[in-house]
Amino acid sequence: MDKALIYLQKVDPRMGALIDSLAAPEFEKHTNYYHALVDSIISQQLSVKAAQTIGIRFKELFDGSYPSPEQILEKDVEELRAIGLSRPKARYMQDLAIKIIDGIVTFDSIDTLSNNEIITELTKVKGIGVWTAHMFLMSCMARLDILPTGDLGIRNGVMRLYELDHMPSEQDVELVAKQNNWHPYESVASWYIWQSLGNTPK
Repeated sequence: MDKALIYLQKVDPRMGALIDSLAAPEFEKHTNYYHALVDSIISQQLSVKAAQTIGIRFKELFDGSYPSPEQILEKDVEELRAIGLSRPKARYMQDLAIKIIDGIVTFDSIDTLSNNEIITELTKVKGIGVWTAHMFLMSCMARLDILPTGDLGIRNGVMRLYELDHMPSEQDVELVAKQNNWHPYESVASWYIWQSLGNTPK
């Protein structure tokens, strides 16, 4: 991380000022990939508190632990809705379970895949889009070169930090990152952008 911070401070003065004013991030890799995807489906478009509440209820539905994909499929949509999941999210959960059981989505060799290959793999699941895949790559796999261009916080933070006169498009965010030489530490720069708004995705 020290190498990333020194690099960004050198190439981007505005980012460097943020780095000077905030504590350093920690990107810790873990391999609970299945759990991370289940959590991502639960937390979509919810506050942190609401997602935590439903997450607790979800595990309680399965005797207090994370269910296997097979166990998820033993519950029907209405049982999953009863704990607070929306109907679409219940179906997304079932689709994730089916695709893991069928081997359409696998985690055995995911560490060997490129970012784009992982995005392609994960977005096979209904309800998992590019934004969720980006968050997975950053928070679960600790990849340091992810630029979540579709994130509204990133777009808003880029507009403020670089004093743009409009809300940047995804292409604008890519251009700002390129002009300010964020690569190969786009994830770190993005973390600081979120922190500048007081809003880091969970």
